[in-house]
Amino acid sequence: MDAGQVATLREVLGGSEWLRATRSFGGTLRSSVRAQGGGLLLVGTEAYEPWHLAAHLDDEAAWSGLPELSPTLVRHRVPPSAPAHLSVGMGRLEGAGTGETLLVVTPEPAGPCPPLLERLADARAAGATLLTLSAAERVPQLDDLVHESLAADDTLSLEMVQHLVSAAAGETAAPRLPHASARRLRLRDRLSRWADQLTAPPTPRW
Repeated sequence: MDAGQVATLREVLGGSEWLRATRSFGGTLRSSVRAQGGGLLLVGTEAYEPWHLAAHLDDEAAWSGLPELSPTLVRHRVPPSAPAHLSVGMGRLEGAGTGETLLVVTPEPAGPCPPLLERLADARAAGATLLTLSAAERVPQLDDLVHESLAADDTLSLEMVQHLVSAAAGETAAPRLPHASARRLRLRDRLSRWADQLTAPPTPRW
């Protein structure tokens, strides 16, 4: 999904609370990395790597002039042939602490595995800011750890949420949101029509 498709998705979502929710979360992410200055660590689960989100955040960092948004993708398993920017393993979380922001993406309702949860708890105790994007409304194991979370639902997929959040994180000024009465077509119908036209070209760097 490119910038034009994200803009179209925002138009499709006109009048919904999703624009406010994703812009609020994106603003929190932006504020955290700018204020803390320690960098952004992005981590998924054993079965899911958010490399696509990493690529889009990297693009937003360049377009917005906010280099702090460019993430370090932390991987559970690093193949021997991985390039340098995709070669950061879980050991990177051991030293995470004050000044750093950890964004955790978890599509599984059960949440992260126990070893990752332990590392996240240690990072929070050491002063890191923890944010999560999830596919389930509640991930009990994370509730007491994270500073802020946002969950997808059966209307908006986790992939769509990630695109909206990354775009919002790169915004340096708050745009005017459409009025709630705009475009009365049912949200799911609008999303269905938009999804029928969507193509997702691969992102070369990631």
